Amino acid sequence: MAKRLIATLNDSTLFLREWLANPQRTGAVAPSSPKLAAAMARWLPSDPESYVLELGPGTGAVTQALIERGLREDRLVAIENNPKLACLLRKRFPDAHIITGDAWHMDVLLREHAESIESVGAVISSLPLLNFPPHKADALAEKIRAILDHGGKWVQYSYHLGNGHHKSATRFQRLASKIIWLNLPPARVNVYQK
Repeated sequence: MAKRLIATLNDSTLFLREWLANPQRTGAVAPSSPKLAAAMARWLPSDPESYVLELGPGTGAVTQALIERGLREDRLVAIENNPKLACLLRKRFPDAHIITGDAWHMDVLLREHAESIESVGAVISSLPLLNFPPHKADALAEKIRAILDHGGKWVQYSYHLGNGHHKSATRFQRLASKIIWLNLPPARVNVYQK
């Protein structure tokens, strides 16, 4: 218990430091809470052989929840733009495919990856989409749509608690939407299906 508390404090300190250095890139002042991480992880694909793409994993709070929910570490592909956080993730999840780079270049990054990932069963995104211009969010949504298997799910959270559709998700069917109050700040998890 003490080790987990120390790790949480260390993660929070690193996350806050990276947020102060570049608030738009990091997008949050603290790692996702266990409640938020669990709410996102419950949407794993039913096929255990499916890859799952995590965008903006930060310190790995959601990543850990995905593994605890049953995702095999070798089926996880994560794209993290911050080199310090990507290095931390590689240490914590040595069997996962951690790629340092910009999620908006996911098509190129996945194609150039050693295993050349062509499709995934789910995309789990912690990217601060509302921090970006609508055309950038739309471009990312199109790339997510292109990489998802038929019936695949895009799980996206936002600190905007309104129940409207994110404009970039109009070509998806929304399956679920839930506010996670036990997060700092509270967040809404939206689940879309291709």
